[in-house]
Amino acid sequence: MSKQKINKLIIGTNNKGKLREIKSLLPKRIKIYSTSQFNLRSPVENGKTFKENSLIKSRYFSKKTGFICLADDSGLEIDFLDKSPGIYSARWGGRHGDFSKAIRKVYRELNKKDKDWKSKKISARFICALSISYLNKKIACVLGNVEGYISDKPKGKNGFGYDPIFIPLKKRKTFGEMKPSQKYKMDHRYQAFKKIKKFL
Repeated sequence: MSKQKINKLIIGTNNKGKLREIKSLLPKRIKIYSTSQFNLRSPVENGKTFKENSLIKSRYFSKKTGFICLADDSGLEIDFLDKSPGIYSARWGGRHGDFSKAIRKVYRELNKKDKDWKSKKISARFICALSISYLNKKIACVLGNVEGYISDKPKGKNGFGYDPIFIPLKKRKTFGEMKPSQKYKMDHRYQAFKKIKKFL
C-alpha cells in the first residue's frame, strides 16, 4: 500500500483545529475527506498511549469509510504534574472538550502542587502520534514532540487547545500568540508529519 502514492484519504478527527492543521501539512494532490462529511462520531479512545489511541482512530475511521485514514492523537505533558494531562488532555475539558475549562484545571493543579509555581520554569511538551491505517492494517505510526514550558497566564487567541499556555523552547510567545504559519512549521504535529510523509 505504501509503495503507491495515496491520492485520497480521510482525516480521522472531529476536532476542527486539528483538521485545519493536518490539511495544511498534506500534499495538495491528495483529496481530503473529513469525518463530518460522513457524520461519524469518534470511537472510544481506551489506549494507554498516544500511539495506541491514534491507531484506534485511524483503523476505526478507515473501516467505517473504506478510505485510508490519517489520524492524530496528541496532548500536553507537564513534568511538574507527573506528565498530566497526557493522553487525557482533551478529557480535561469535560464532555464538550472546553479547553478554557481544561486550562483552568491545569492552573488549579499547579496551584495545588505549589502556590509559587509561577516563579519557576514549568517544563512541558506537546506530543503527537500520527498513524495511517487501511481498514485493519497499520501502514505507519510515528511520534513527534515539541519541548517548552507553561506560561503563567493564557496568552493569544490563535491556535486551539492548550496553545495559549504553551511557550516553545527558545521562544517568548505562546503558540496562541503565534501566526498559524509560524506554529505549523515547528509544532509537534509538524515533527510527526516529517516522519510520516514518506508514506504519503
